[in-house]
Amino acid sequence: MVLKKKFTSWKFPSILLLGIGVSNVGEWIYFISLNLIVLDMTGSPLAVSVLYIIKPLATLCTNFWAGSIIDRLNKRKLMVFFDIFRAIFIALLPFMSSISLIYLVVFIINMASSMFGPTSMTYITKLIPQEQRKRFNSLHSLVTSGAFLIGPSVAGLLFLIGTPIFAIYTNAIALFLSGMITLLMPDLEKQTVVSSTNNKLSIEIIKKDWYVVVDFSRQYRYIMMIYFLFSCVMIIMANAVDSLEAAFAKEVLFLSDSEYGFLVTIAGVGIVVGSITNSLIVNKIKTSLLIGVGSVLVSTGYIIYSISSTFIIAAVGFFILAFFIAYANTGFLTFYQNNIPVDVMGRVGSVYSLFQAILVITVTSIMGAAALVTSIQTVVISGVLVMMILSLTLCVFSLLPSKKQLYQPESVRTKGF
Repeated sequence: MVLKKKFTSWKFPSILLLGIGVSNVGEWIYFISLNLIVLDMTGSPLAVSVLYIIKPLATLCTNFWAGSIIDRLNKRKLMVFFDIFRAIFIALLPFMSSISLIYLVVFIINMASSMFGPTSMTYITKLIPQEQRKRFNSLHSLVTSGAFLIGPSVAGLLFLIGTPIFAIYTNAIALFLSGMITLLMPDLEKQTVVSSTNNKLSIEIIKKDWYVVVDFSRQYRYIMMIYFLFSCVMIIMANAVDSLEAAFAKEVLFLSDSEYGFLVTIAGVGIVVGSITNSLIVNKIKTSLLIGVGSVLVSTGYIIYSISSTFIIAAVGFFILAFFIAYANTGFLTFYQNNIPVDVMGRVGSVYSLFQAILVITVTSIMGAAALVTSIQTVVISGVLVMMILSLTLCVFSLLPSKKQLYQPESVRTKGF
């Protein structure tokens, strides 16, 4: 009886995790294949680097109005639409004869992806009961980390039996399958009737929604401060320090291509092992510890890596930072879901993603420019030290005794928006 009840309660979350896994594996295949296609067409690494700039630019052009649509429309239908929409445009990429057309299509695909993120987050929050969120988020990290290893491996196999174009089509099929899997999920807003006047997007509606986000941020400053601090840590890690990672390994540590590849593999193993252990013990660890201490340990791994002088020390640092990423992400997602009301989650997520995109472009540009005028090691160490300061600040604020109720499952008290 207990097993039957547990199976029933995890039926739809398991289906959702399957869809997320298929989609993430497909994204890695797409990412690697697209880089190779652009490099083959142009022979220019600069042309490939433009692909990295398109994503935050798409977010800038999308997320200032996307939340107004997300919070007003059916989330499941939107998720299915975005999956199929992206699948169609990805399937069109091999037919693009010029690099400009490829950039345009990639921009459109990234616009859809920018909207898919806040939409899926809102749907997940509605679907998963509060008492299951930590476990689900830990399994979510396990699935995405598994895709980190499986995706490139599958892409490599596809390149052996076909071409990057064949791999692109495989990704389109994966996204289409993800959309079909999402159709199996319950329609949580089936009974919700929204008047047609509320569905019409206008400047006035967008302005009003921005005021809602501003008012929410003012009323719940602590919640949004935790959100902002964690976002800054992740931005520095994923977009600033990581952007110089290969150059650091080659020019500072003097690693060969095979040694650097092995280093990346160690990071992948660290992510998977961390995700597995996290999923096993997550319910025994406080959410505040997952966020605060998890972020500090991730930064510690980066510090070990940045001051390393040998492959072994660099590998230890890489494993530590990769191991604790799952813990930090699980804590943050649980905190976010428990403290942002679902009726404004699309707008809050979209608006703050807009600011994150600006930070990504700014920080990455500053560190890239700094690397030209000083040593790469100096820039990486500086970036990691800033990351550690932000992590320690986040840890201190997340462990404040006066705020511990915000890290409990029943902490959702933010009503009235």
